[in-house]
Amino acid sequence: MEHITSTPTAKAPDERFTGDVYLNPIETPTDPARFASALVRFTPGARTSWHSHANGQTLYITDGIGLVGTRDGSVARVSAGQTVKCPPGEEHWHGATDTTFMAHIAMVVGDTDGDGTTWLEPVTDEQYTHALNSTNGS
Repeated sequence: MEHITSTPTAKAPDERFTGDVYLNPIETPTDPARFASALVRFTPGARTSWHSHANGQTLYITDGIGLVGTRDGSVARVSAGQTVKCPPGEEHWHGATDTTFMAHIAMVVGDTDGDGTTWLEPVTDEQYTHALNSTNGS
C-alpha cells in the first residue's frame, strides 16, 4: 500500500486552457499502468481547449456547475455528483460556467505514447457563450 497524504497544486498550462485552472494529480501511471487521474478546478469562465483522448475520458463532477461540449454542438450542463463519459476520439471541451467554479476528477487510460490526449485549438468566446446560452436553466 502507498499512502499519499497530499499532492502539489499546479496551474494548468495556458496553451491548453482559457482562464485560471488548477490541477492536483491523483494517479500518474508508471509502466505498465496506463490509468491517469487528476482533480481539476476551474474558476468562473475557465475551460479546456478542444481535445480528444485515444481511449476516451471520464469526468466525475465534484463541485460547482460546468459545461461539457462536443464538436456537433451538443452541450451538457453538469453539477456535483454527475459523470460524463467522452468516447475515444471525440473532440470535446469542459469548464466552469461564467458565474460558478467547477471541479471534476478527470480519468483517462493512456496509450503507449502517454495519456493519449490530443490537444487542439482554444474554445472561442463565441463558442463558449453559445454553450452557456443553450443550457441556461437546464
